[in-house]
Amino acid sequence: MEKQQGIFERFALRISDWSEKWFPDSYIFALLGVIIVSVAALGIGAPIHDVATSFGNGFWSLIPFTLQMTMLIIVGYVVSVSKPVKFLILKMARIPNSGRGAIVLVATVSLLISLVNWAVSTILTALLVIALAKRKELNMDYRAAAAAAIIGMGATWALGISSSAAQLQANKTSLPESIYNLTGVIPFTETIFLWQSIAMTIILVIVSIAIAYWSAPKGNNVKTIDSFDVQFEEDKPHEEKSNRPGDWLENSPILTIIVVALGLIWMFFEFSKSNPIIAISSLNTYNFVFLMLGLALHGTPRNFLNAVSKAVPAVSGILIQFPLYGSIAFIMTQALNSQDLSLSHYIAEFFVSIASKETFAIVMGIYSAILGFFVPSGGGKWIIEAPYVMQAANDLKVHLGWSVQIYNAAEALPNLINPFFMLPMLGILKLKAKDVIGFTVTQLVVHFPLVLFLLWFFGRTLSYTPPTF
Repeated sequence: MEKQQGIFERFALRISDWSEKWFPDSYIFALLGVIIVSVAALGIGAPIHDVATSFGNGFWSLIPFTLQMTMLIIVGYVVSVSKPVKFLILKMARIPNSGRGAIVLVATVSLLISLVNWAVSTILTALLVIALAKRKELNMDYRAAAAAAIIGMGATWALGISSSAAQLQANKTSLPESIYNLTGVIPFTETIFLWQSIAMTIILVIVSIAIAYWSAPKGNNVKTIDSFDVQFEEDKPHEEKSNRPGDWLENSPILTIIVVALGLIWMFFEFSKSNPIIAISSLNTYNFVFLMLGLALHGTPRNFLNAVSKAVPAVSGILIQFPLYGSIAFIMTQALNSQDLSLSHYIAEFFVSIASKETFAIVMGIYSAILGFFVPSGGGKWIIEAPYVMQAANDLKVHLGWSVQIYNAAEALPNLINPFFMLPMLGILKLKAKDVIGFTVTQLVVHFPLVLFLLWFFGRTLSYTPPTF
């Protein structure tokens, strides 16, 4: 007999039914975002010429980040489909005994790994979902499992060592002078390693896993991977005969060994001169390490290239949508009115004007979450927000490190519904945002008030200390 649906399952399924009918492709949201911020910029008095100029100037502004994210997906996929890592993923995939148990496993891996590196979390959990989906006896809902793979990006990533804002604040050489003059250096011990921050992280992990379990469909409501037009080819290893010198080089590990050796020497010096945790959190370093790892794990150039060719289709959404997000950020910050003020300034000014010491965490949390939907970049958005947020924190005598954590916890929330950071996972799983949004919205409905409450509650236990220069 079919068990009665729980409240979270009912809510997730209703949102899923609605989104499957009405929710457009994530590219449409990027286009709408451009139109909305353009109209808003015109509304504050920015000339149409400046709005159009900002749109054009910003369009290619994320090219470095676009390439980084593209490489992130490719190298992550290449490493994950290598024989040793596939073996580990398959081992993990054997752990659960039910569909809901499988979804809990995906959520747990996503939440914990994202604390160390959000990039690893995004790729690894997506490939874990595929491995679990192939276990037909689990009857795992493919949508809910895919949603679980992105939970770390919406709940915990910014509270861990991969937090862009916390890293910026802890390194004087990385801080713009305008921010440094307001905050000084704020070490990790005053941000992500505060006991209040650790306690909040533990609570969010437990709650996220519980929601993932309770919202996962059961019985006839389950949509397995077979319900979608998704095919994943099984790798069939075969040895190619080396009839030409070129064939021999492609199938020999000699070139790979030499290049990887050079890479290892560079990594030794790179990690020796700085904190290894901070070094690996750089996307350039992360991608380089995983590129070298991918080369080493696949052995020969031909095996490596075969894996790369299978990863490339997953990056199409990033290549076409990231330029639009660059334009959105530029319109919000560069299209100025006659008073030389931008749209982001007016938004920040409004929220700062209504904040008090008692309401600072809630007001700034809401502001960071709203802006995070339109400017989905942790480090880049902090540079926009910090001058206003940290000035208000100083004026209201709010703990500066906790102010960074208010930003961190709140700005991650839009990732649960913003297709921007879903794209790598969706590309690998061959799904669309509409397929998972019902389950991520369910997480957001609980997380939003919970995060604001925790930021307010724990903030009351901290006292203001002046900036340290």
